Amino acid sequence: MTTFSPGSLVVARATRAEWELVRAWAAEEGWNPGRADGDAFFAQDPDGFFLGRIDGEPASAVSVVTYGDAYAFLGFYLVRPELRGQGLGLATWRAGLAHAGTRTVGLDGVPAQQDNYRRSGFVLSHRTARYVGEVPPAERPVTGIVPAETVDAAQLAAYDAACHHAERPRFLAAWLSTPGHRALARVVDGRVTGYGVVRPSQDEARVGPLFADGPADAAALLDALAGAAREFGARSIAVDMPETNPAAARLAEERGLTPTFETARMYTGPVRPVAVDRVFGVTTLELG
Repeated sequence: MTTFSPGSLVVARATRAEWELVRAWAAEEGWNPGRADGDAFFAQDPDGFFLGRIDGEPASAVSVVTYGDAYAFLGFYLVRPELRGQGLGLATWRAGLAHAGTRTVGLDGVPAQQDNYRRSGFVLSHRTARYVGEVPPAERPVTGIVPAETVDAAQLAAYDAACHHAERPRFLAAWLSTPGHRALARVVDGRVTGYGVVRPSQDEARVGPLFADGPADAAALLDALAGAAREFGARSIAVDMPETNPAAARLAEERGLTPTFETARMYTGPVRPVAVDRVFGVTTLELG
């Protein structure tokens, strides 16, 4: 195996087109990335995506996407398999983290890497489990479900902000309108009681976010999103559910979904509180 020193690695910002290679790497790792996520990712922070090269050839990647002045999220931490164990990942990691400045940084990492993340100042908050399976068609018509674009944008943005550690209007606008994404909201008596998005991915269709006032709203949305996934040809769905909301796991089990793997949510500092009882599914493991 050819070896390289971290000093031979050049880390620079990646373009949107270059990031398609990183999406392919993530697919090879079994992370099941969304097929069209990149546009929304770059809409939030086009300077937050980094590619490491050796002699001009892509070797490593990381994203550190900023949300306002106080929060950032790290994802896509990857090194080509044949180049691992040479310190290239750490060099890439450090270059990406510099983009966060003084912001608190969050990540969803595999539990086996917790000790490495801890050495970089990350502290475990909670675990998130990915539930996967085929949701059967609802026995009764799902009521109160409308296309998200028909809901007042300000009301939907406020609902989203209560469930995320920072406001993210640029990301949200792109996420809801990305071709192939199906965004649905539940409205009861004129008030938004939840919303969710399902999108085609490498394997199962991914649901995220799944935010709802309570289990009944979340169940209605999950059934409707599973129906939307069937419309674009996906038989199974995957949703990443945090352990901070036990009702999420109960809903998954009621719908016949099974846990496949888990991640560790970690932070480098304090974060703005969220309505944890509304978070039945996180938006993405890549951007939080």
